[in-house]
Amino acid sequence: MANEEQIGFHKGSLATLVKEREELARILQIVNSLIQAHVKALKDLGVDLEKEAKKKQKSLDEKIA
Repeated sequence: MANEEQIGFHKGSLATLVKEREELARILQIVNSLIQAHVKALKDLGVDLEKEAKKKQKSLDEKIA
């Protein structure tokens, strides 16, 4: 009986974890969509994101050196 209980416990845990993983994937998809919307809005407003990123990286490199 103890073996069957352990099997049931592990099967239930797997089912729960799979559902949690699906929900996490859904949330990531939403976050990525929001990021893309903001990137597009910034580009439409004339912000050069690559230039901004290079400026940030240069600033970080100077702090490290």
